[in-house]
Amino acid sequence: MRTHTILVEAVAIASFSLGLAGCGGHSGAEGKPPAGVPVAVYQIDTGSASYYDVYPATVFALNQVDLRPQVSGYIVGIDFKDGQRVRKGMKLYAIDRQHYQAAYDQAVANRNTARSNLSKMQQDVDRYNDLAKNDAIARQTLDHAVADLESARMQVAALEANVKNVQTDLRYSVIEAPFDGTVSFSQVKVGSSVTAGQTLLNTISSDDPMAVDCNVDQKQIPRFSGMLGEKFVAHDTTFTIVLPDGTEYPESGRLSVIDRAVDPQTGTIRVRVIFPNPNEVLKAGITCNLRIRSTSPVSSVLLPYRAVVEQMGEYFVFVLNGDKVVQRRVTLGARINDMVVSKGGIAPGDQIVVDGVQKLRDNAVVAVVPPQAKATTETASAK
Repeated sequence: MRTHTILVEAVAIASFSLGLAGCGGHSGAEGKPPAGVPVAVYQIDTGSASYYDVYPATVFALNQVDLRPQVSGYIVGIDFKDGQRVRKGMKLYAIDRQHYQAAYDQAVANRNTARSNLSKMQQDVDRYNDLAKNDAIARQTLDHAVADLESARMQVAALEANVKNVQTDLRYSVIEAPFDGTVSFSQVKVGSSVTAGQTLLNTISSDDPMAVDCNVDQKQIPRFSGMLGEKFVAHDTTFTIVLPDGTEYPESGRLSVIDRAVDPQTGTIRVRVIFPNPNEVLKAGITCNLRIRSTSPVSSVLLPYRAVVEQMGEYFVFVLNGDKVVQRRVTLGARINDMVVSKGGIAPGDQIVVDGVQKLRDNAVVAVVPPQAKATTETASAK
C-alpha cells in the first residue's frame, strides 16, 4: 500500500512539472496548489447512551417430557388430538388392561384369603392363652399356634404388597398428562404394541411461561447478576424479543437464571429470561433475538454512524489534523439510531469527517465546508 501511494504521488509531481514546462514557466492559476477535498466535520462529544444489546437466543419450554409407557401391551385408546392443549391428570393413552385387571383381582383374592386365615389363627391363639392360664393345654401347642399366627401375619403383609404392585401396573395402563401443556404428534396408533420404558408415545411441554436462553460474554456477569431476582414488572422494556419475522414480541420478560459455570471454550455463560406466553405465540425451538436495554451510568462517546468506514472487518474514521485528515481505527459499541457508541480510538474534542469520506485517504488534504453549504453544493450538482 505504501509503495502504491509513493508511485501515485510521483506521477502527480511529474505531471505537474510537465505542466509548468508546457506553460513556459509562467505563473498563473495553473501554478496554485490543488484545493483540498471538501468535507464536513463533526466534533466528538459525550452523551447519554441508552440502547439495546442484541443476543441470538432460542426459546425453550420450562417443562418438557417424553411420554413412555411403564407397562407393556397394546394401545386401545387415544383420548386427545395432536397438538391439543391438555390439563394435568387428563387421560391421554389407554393400554389393554385385561391382563393387569385379572392379576389385580387375583392378588386381592389371595390377600383376602390370607386375612381370613390370620383371623382364625388369632382366635386359636386367644383361646389357647385362656386354657394355658389353667394349665389345660400343653405349652408346646400354644407356642406352635403363636408361631403360625406370626407366619400368617407376614403372609398377609406380603400379599398386601403384591396387591399394591399389581394395582400400580393397572394404574399405569392409563397414561395421564403430568402437567398442563401441549402434546405433540402421537408416535403410536390404536392397536400399536408398546414396551415398558422403551416406546416413545408422545412429547408434552409447558407453554406458559416460556424460557428464552442465550449466551453472553463472561465480562457481562456482574451486570446480569445485578438484574437477577428482580420482580417482574408488566410493560418493562429491559428484556424484549424480536421474532424471526422481525416483529417485536408484545410481552416483556425477567431474568430467571444464570448458569453455574462459564464455557471455557467460548468464554460465555448461559442466561435464561422468562416470558409470559398467554397467546401461545412462542414455540419451543424458535430462534429469535433477545434485546436487553442498557443505560450506561456514565456518559459515552458518540459519533455519527455515517462517518465510519469499514475495511476488512475493521472500522475507521478520518480525524481532522490541521488541513489534513488521519485515518484512525475505532472500536464500536451499540448503534443508537444514526449514532454509534465508540469504545475506543477517539476522544471528546476530536473532529471527524462525516461527509465526503468516500473521497479520502490517509493524510489527504481537505477543505472544511459547513454541512449546510456542502448540502447546498451537492443539491446544485445533483440538478
